[in-house]
Amino acid sequence: MAAYTKLIGATSLAGRLVLPFRREVCSCHRTRLPNRSLSTNTISEISDGATSVNPEELTRQELSHLHQDIRKELNIDSPDLQRVSQYYFDGKGKAFRPMVVVLVAKACNFHSTRSRVMLPTQLRISSIAEMIHTASLMHDDVIDAADTRRNQKSINHLWGQKKAILAGDYVLARASMALARIGNPEVVVILSQVIEDLVRGEFMQLGSKEDEDERFTHYLAKTYKKTASLIANSAKAVAVLGQCSEDICNVAFEYGRNIGMAFQLIDDILDFTSSDEALGKPTVADLRLGLATAPVLFAALKEPELNEMIMRRFSVEGDVEKTREAVLRTDSIEEARYMAYQYSREAVLQIKNLADCPERHSLEQLSQRLLDRKK
Repeated sequence: MAAYTKLIGATSLAGRLVLPFRREVCSCHRTRLPNRSLSTNTISEISDGATSVNPEELTRQELSHLHQDIRKELNIDSPDLQRVSQYYFDGKGKAFRPMVVVLVAKACNFHSTRSRVMLPTQLRISSIAEMIHTASLMHDDVIDAADTRRNQKSINHLWGQKKAILAGDYVLARASMALARIGNPEVVVILSQVIEDLVRGEFMQLGSKEDEDERFTHYLAKTYKKTASLIANSAKAVAVLGQCSEDICNVAFEYGRNIGMAFQLIDDILDFTSSDEALGKPTVADLRLGLATAPVLFAALKEPELNEMIMRRFSVEGDVEKTREAVLRTDSIEEARYMAYQYSREAVLQIKNLADCPERHSLEQLSQRLLDRKK
């Protein structure tokens, strides 16, 4: 894992935000640095060995009306706007973020009050998180000129860019209204940060860094803003609503941050290893958009000629194919997977600060499951 070691050295000055582990998170926990002799395929060595609890089973009741409730939130006396804004809320998505929110809320509640009952305000955060996430997809599809999403035609392909952008804006507006109705100023501030991060992350994605060390830092910071911030801050929001201590709110945030980073790293790997059908969108899409993700950045450490292609955003004919071949013939996929493993492992170490309960074990299981996902 020489390239990974070089990356950690390069990013160690970038701040605690983007690293896959933190030395201190709260007074009740001091993070152990990762042992690189551990297998990258399992986090069982730090789990309690308890009987696995299916995350879907534990969240089925709370999320049974998720998309129905969101569609109701989006009802409006404009048939076109309603049709476009509700299009992606068809129940075909993973609902990964709402699932994490529900499990974190119930685990934090049990830790603080020994009650696994979820508060109505906490449940609303799961819907708000899914609305913010889906609105960002609507905007992403316009920016990326995507034709498909989840194995169906994208909204910009069906209704055009203008309506897709306006629909995304409308979903964000309705999410903001739902957030305001919760009536907790601290939670409003926490989730407002997510929207700022999404915009800043998108702007960061439009640029590149010439220095390879800065490039890794830029990529990890962008990944946090575009993906992990929503999960981290949503998890923190439900802990705040549960009146948890500051330490436990930080644990919830750190679990969400680390699992969010791992999720996106695996997504970037699947862009090279999955099929169009399995992924629900074209593979090597990031390369075609001029984006250098973790597998490419690791490959560039071994094959420096890729740096020129990265800087010109793979715009010359043959760049995409050459870069894909370089990623696949090096161990860059495994380097990126190892990084995802470190983030996932840290997520487990964080959540183990909470009291033993089925939801906590399910969150540990989710950390492993995302490493194994194929789509």
